[in-house]
Amino acid sequence: MNKIELLKERINRPDNKVFKDLYGSDKSVLNDQLLRYTSLLERFAGFSDASEPVFFSSPGRTEIGGNHTDHNYGRVLAGAVNLDNVAVASVNNTNVIRIESVGYPAFSVNLSELAVVAGEHHTSASLVRGVAARMSELGFKTGGFDALIDGRVPKGSGLSSSASFEVLIGAIISHLFNEGKLDPVQNALIGQYAENKYFGKPCGLMDQTACSCGGLVTIDFEDPSKPIVKRVNFDFLSTGYSLIITDTGGSHDNLTPEYAAVYNEMKKVAEELGANIQRQTSLEKVIEAIPVLRNKTGDRAILRSIHFHGDNERVVKQVEALESSDFGSFLRMVTESGFSSYMYNQNIYTVSNVHEQGVALALALSENLLKGSGAWRVHGGGFAGTIQAFVPSSLVEEYIRILEHAFGKGSCHKLFIRQKGAVRVDV
Repeated sequence: MNKIELLKERINRPDNKVFKDLYGSDKSVLNDQLLRYTSLLERFAGFSDASEPVFFSSPGRTEIGGNHTDHNYGRVLAGAVNLDNVAVASVNNTNVIRIESVGYPAFSVNLSELAVVAGEHHTSASLVRGVAARMSELGFKTGGFDALIDGRVPKGSGLSSSASFEVLIGAIISHLFNEGKLDPVQNALIGQYAENKYFGKPCGLMDQTACSCGGLVTIDFEDPSKPIVKRVNFDFLSTGYSLIITDTGGSHDNLTPEYAAVYNEMKKVAEELGANIQRQTSLEKVIEAIPVLRNKTGDRAILRSIHFHGDNERVVKQVEALESSDFGSFLRMVTESGFSSYMYNQNIYTVSNVHEQGVALALALSENLLKGSGAWRVHGGGFAGTIQAFVPSSLVEEYIRILEHAFGKGSCHKLFIRQKGAVRVDV
């Protein structure tokens, strides 16, 4: 029996605990994952001549607390989810990384060229090159490998498909060439570096950290070069609630100025108060300076600063509620965070296109059904895209029916918090 056939046999064992840790205990889901992994192995045999194939998995992430707080050095609460990117990879004994993602053309990255490549911005190749370059700078070994990837973190869903991909590449290089010595937080920092410097997109560190570390984590970015990451011990599955993300559609084109304005306006208020960033100020100082700030920064910047301080402190209270098993208080604060985003941060719809308000409509439908029995809020950057809801099991079917009636079949994703981050999958 060859090695690929042996791996297929192991994958299909009925007592495969590894898969249950990653994907839960639903038999239909597990069967689908068995077919997925087996299919990847079969395709890998045609893609690569390399031996010793190894599986890797990297989850998407959901933001649970702290909306638009990380970029002003605040706190967040986030969790890895069961939708993931899976890779089967093997050392190819060259200096070239060869990658093919299912449904996309293959590409390669020559490790003899680790500088930023002109014209490669906003491509997967730029992320791979950036991760390899940064790991090399930090003293890690790199080398050529072949990888076939099946991505099930939907792009544009607010579940951080790009961050999941970045830390997946970091995990592959760590395990294939460095005996798995790369720390999860360091992997996250490397992914952020690749996205900022090579991909060409400014971003915080929440997405990469949640994807890399796994589980439910709270992250404090007061010193962004050394974020404090703390695992939160709480079993969501025991609550009887489902975490549902709904993609409301809408165009993300031309939204970069909207996202940048949130950061810039918060920062401008901080600078008027003699600081560099909101985390270095306080709600009391913002309120005291309102008469001056109104003329210098405008009212929206003040409101966004108020949102920052409220959500930043709310994260601490959400963590305390979860750790004391006070799930009711936690749900209340999820919705409070959502209202703060709506009223103060104002990232529910863009004022340049008031006719398109899918996020607001999804929140209205959620409140109508879940008020008094669940929680709902905007998810991620906002203005268009996704919302998040915690839905009791008795209402899941009806909730999905109503939201998909408005936004189309398949727009809802029923998730759970996965404990594993970016990992080698030892089947």
